[in-house]
Amino acid sequence: MTAWRWLAAHLQAYAELTRLHRPIGSLLLLWPTWWALWLASNGLPDPKILAVFTAGVLTMRSAGCAINDYLDRDVDRHVERTRNRPLARGAIRPAEALVICVLLLIASLALVLTLNRRTQELAVIGALLAVTYPLGKRLTHLPQIYLGLAFGWGIPMAYAAVQDKVPPIAWLLLIANVFWTVAYDTFYAMADRADDIKVGVKSTAILFGEDDRLIIGVLQASALATLALVGWNARLGPWFYGGLGLAALTALHHQYLARHREPAACFRAFVANNWFGAAVFAGIAAHYGMQP
Repeated sequence: MTAWRWLAAHLQAYAELTRLHRPIGSLLLLWPTWWALWLASNGLPDPKILAVFTAGVLTMRSAGCAINDYLDRDVDRHVERTRNRPLARGAIRPAEALVICVLLLIASLALVLTLNRRTQELAVIGALLAVTYPLGKRLTHLPQIYLGLAFGWGIPMAYAAVQDKVPPIAWLLLIANVFWTVAYDTFYAMADRADDIKVGVKSTAILFGEDDRLIIGVLQASALATLALVGWNARLGPWFYGGLGLAALTALHHQYLARHREPAACFRAFVANNWFGAAVFAGIAAHYGMQP
């Protein structure tokens, strides 16, 4: 193998490690962060803060993927959907994954240092949530709740960056995000349920069993109800609730996709949650955009 081909193969493996070829995780992390930025700034987020948070979503998500694959490298090779990940197939060494993770965390640190002190303090908690999440599936059947906190921690950070405080509405929005995250990540876990049971990995999909779709429906409804309460507290108008209505329709579509619990269909339901997040954001943005 020539040096160029070796370099190209490694760059491709690094891109796979950090999921650059699969942006759905970044989008699911980005939407609640943008919800919070728009709400905290009354629809006019500072361009610098918006750029920092958007870039931070990308670096932290990639760092989380790298440490996840490092910790799961012996499990992934036994799961059909993940056995071709670069660490599982031996395309890169575990030490390389750790180096990539550290470099991405340093990049995230550089970004957060441009924000105020309160945001920096919250960022420490966010980083700990991101890098320790993969351990949750070994300790509890509820790692999705941990993921909801990790994926939603940009919400209190966004309020802190804009307002230099974290008001109650930020925590309410975080609760809504936890409900939503547990719902969509249970779809994700349903796709791997058979393999996870074999290798001893825990998840809400295993815990919920035959009640999985029912409980997901309750979680989706809880997310929508909590978001409606956020809208009421923020005095948002019909455009926002129209966005919530569209989000509710996407939730029904997710249930339809997973109706037979086929792994591929459950994964499609997970990916389709991008439209739930987009619909909520569209409602928020439309409310402020239509203000006189």
